[in-house]
Amino acid sequence: MDIQEYIESGILETYVLGMASEAEARELLHFKEKYPQVQTALHELENDLELIAERMAITPPPGTWSKIEASINELTAIPEYEQLRLKEPGKENGYDFKTANRDYIEVAESQSTHMTIHKSWKWVFAAVFVLGKIFLACAIYFYLENRQAQQQIQELKTELRQNHLR
Repeated sequence: MDIQEYIESGILETYVLGMASEAEARELLHFKEKYPQVQTALHELENDLELIAERMAITPPPGTWSKIEASINELTAIPEYEQLRLKEPGKENGYDFKTANRDYIEVAESQSTHMTIHKSWKWVFAAVFVLGKIFLACAIYFYLENRQAQQQIQELKTELRQNHLR
């Protein structure tokens, strides 16, 4: 096996980005120990990716942490409610849904069963929904940044090969 061909195969990039399979990672670590060229190429690639990440880093707007902290503090400040006793059919004691529905949102509409949630939980659900959208947007953004970084690495490698051949 030509070691230079192995280095240029893209396995080093796959390994550094954490996308290599377990077998590929073991093979790379074996070659890293056996061939100094692999170790050098891997070290250079890691340094290049670190430089790219530093140059492309985006700092969050000022006050972001305080907004997150305030939202968390607001959620934890919700008072606890006493446990409800549900009314069994045929009994007069227990919880009466008709008088308490002004504080609860009915989730499931069914003739035989009811599920209610206190209105204060709607903010928790809204926060989870919004955070889910934020995490989705971040995942898409970082995926696109990763693809762009991979393209730039390939372009830099091609440029280095061309410069090396001259």
